Amino acid sequence: MSEPLQITFLGLGVMGAPMAGHLARAGHRVTVWNRTAGKADAWLQRHAGLDVASAPSVAAAVQGAQVVLACVGNDADLAEVVLGDTGALAAMPAGALFVDHTTVSPAAARDVAAEAERRGLLALDAPVSGGQAGAENGKLSIMCGGTAEAMARAEPVLQAYAARIVHIGAAGAGQSAKAVNQICIAGVLAGLSEAVAFAQAQGLDIDKVQQAIGGGAAQSWQMDNRWTSMAAGTFEFGFAIDWMRKDLAIALATANAAGQPLPVTALVDQLYAAVQAKGGGRQDTSALIRHLPEVAR
Repeated sequence: MSEPLQITFLGLGVMGAPMAGHLARAGHRVTVWNRTAGKADAWLQRHAGLDVASAPSVAAAVQGAQVVLACVGNDADLAEVVLGDTGALAAMPAGALFVDHTTVSPAAARDVAAEAERRGLLALDAPVSGGQAGAENGKLSIMCGGTAEAMARAEPVLQAYAARIVHIGAAGAGQSAKAVNQICIAGVLAGLSEAVAFAQAQGLDIDKVQQAIGGGAAQSWQMDNRWTSMAAGTFEFGFAIDWMRKDLAIALATANAAGQPLPVTALVDQLYAAVQAKGGGRQDTSALIRHLPEVAR
């Protein structure tokens, strides 16, 4: 456990709320802010008895904070909450650390780092992998971009909800690594979708097939955690397709700017668009199988 700190957490969605909870249970003094005040009120009720508080504005929330963490929606949300004269960086005390867990573009991460440096602050882009379950269980993988000093300051704090923390490189490198992560997941789920559908069409026992291939080269986290639910057509949980498409858009735009084609990722993104059109935008990414024809079970 790290030394208790005055910490602010901005954004209490399905990822941010449990992450902030881990910090409070680790003994830190945690102040939270959320655009929808009701979420902050509910979070305070769930963590009654701990050293927690909420604030009515970003500026009020970060006053006196040694560490400020954020987990908001996208590039525009991050800019609104963090940058400019009314953003978090402008109100943070000199020498404080800002850590962004939002998945945004590498360019946005570099913009934040540049403004933080201009204001005498440290900054780390630190997107996460592991989904809602990883956040709730404190088992996230975190890929970080920023200076060695920012990383050293952040790591003891991040250990409250991480199973793996890796310093990838300079500002923006964490976000680039997150794009790599999402590219990998998209490709694996595309293959897994077709594999499950094929097994069903062949009339195979789904559980036995997984037992047979799950210990070999086909094994993956997605197979271990999504094979059974995909076969059952259960998708009302996990990491939403809407969020995945946002992340894939970042990967595709970043690659396009570098002149690097991502043909498989682009195809999977369009398959996700088809599932969105069927009303699956809020379903888990494993609902990618829904782009395939229904198979009699």
